[in-house]
Amino acid sequence: MITKIGELMLYVNDLDQSATFWTEKIGFTQLAEHNKGGMRWINIAPTSTTETQFVLHDKKQIAAMHPEVPLATPALLFYTKDIQKLHEALFNKGIPVGDIVEMGGSLTFNFPDPDGNYFAVKNS
Repeated sequence: MITKIGELMLYVNDLDQSATFWTEKIGFTQLAEHNKGGMRWINIAPTSTTETQFVLHDKKQIAAMHPEVPLATPALLFYTKDIQKLHEALFNKGIPVGDIVEMGGSLTFNFPDPDGNYFAVKNS
């Protein structure tokens, strides 16, 4: 039986640019950086105590080593307690945020990462 989601793999074009985006612009914490066997990857999460982490991997390296692995970014929905504040903070950091809209009784907006993948945020 699966008991939790541990890591979500995000395959990115530029590890350093992506890590900087998630930590400096979005406010995630970098938990670890690994260099093993010619591979480099970076673990990040919203906080240091969050159970589920993102693992940033170099997309070209994964494609070369494991061509069977789908490299598409999953559709992810983040939660926040203050959607207006987060929306304004991301906008002020130069992130092209979508408008806040009501969907199914909740407020939501989206934003892209440096690779052009869109992520959604919902008021919790």
